[in-house]
Amino acid sequence: MAFVICALLIVAAAALLINIAVRDRLRQQRVMQRLEGEKTGPGKFDIWMRAVGNTKFGQRSVSMDSETEVLLNRVGWRTANQRALFAAFQVATPVAFAGLVFLGHELFFPRSGNLLVVMLCALVLGYLIPKRMLAYVAKKRQQEISVEISTFIPLLRILFESGMAVEQALRVLSLEARQLLPVLTGELRVVLARVDSGLELGQELSKTASLLDVDEFNDTCVILLQLIQQGGGAMKSLQALKALLDDRRAARLEEYISKMSAKMSVVMMVFLFPALMMVLAGPSFIAITRAFGS
Repeated sequence: MAFVICALLIVAAAALLINIAVRDRLRQQRVMQRLEGEKTGPGKFDIWMRAVGNTKFGQRSVSMDSETEVLLNRVGWRTANQRALFAAFQVATPVAFAGLVFLGHELFFPRSGNLLVVMLCALVLGYLIPKRMLAYVAKKRQQEISVEISTFIPLLRILFESGMAVEQALRVLSLEARQLLPVLTGELRVVLARVDSGLELGQELSKTASLLDVDEFNDTCVILLQLIQQGGGAMKSLQALKALLDDRRAARLEEYISKMSAKMSVVMMVFLFPALMMVLAGPSFIAITRAFGS
């Protein structure tokens, strides 16, 4: 069993490396095609994966689980093609795991009688892995938005003080701050695209805040809604929010440092203390053994 797990891990690592190499190669080809003026479209693999995700079983695997829909919204995968792509991965991963387990069983343990149980475990594990990876990416994206808000608020204040309205300031930041605030400006561009289609800015900001579920972004959207409704008087609120976010960030850093110090103490006890005992007690132990030996 341990050998099968090691083989699966090696196969997964090899598949990951191959995937990275293929993606880099495809990215280079697309760049070259764009430089030469050729139109680039989705590859055959993407088309096949989307076709698998658009099947009834693939769509049901995503639509039946509300947690998956929430995580997809937090990651930013809100279009039908993106959801179909994730559904394809959620369908293909258990099948791939079960196939690898069956192949490993036939190659290395042909006489073992636990194939059905192991394949069921592989199916369950393959079904859970895409969702856990999605949850990890969603949490990381929330942390990135939380960090970007501390830079977003001072930029907003500068634009407001120059006389811009809320929508104008958001449009300027969504275009000019792409490299500085990549995640947040992406969400702003989605909101502004819906506003251009005729929807209200305040409602779209509230909807995006509820989808992302980031406390700092929620507080910022509350102040922006106040600015939209009242037309002013929220500059002090922005300044107070910036001070509050700085305090939260300092508290998180202190908590992180305290946790790291505790972890380092464990590492020192495990690795440094035995070496220190060997250096300090080693000569005495050698002298005692020599005395008894003589």
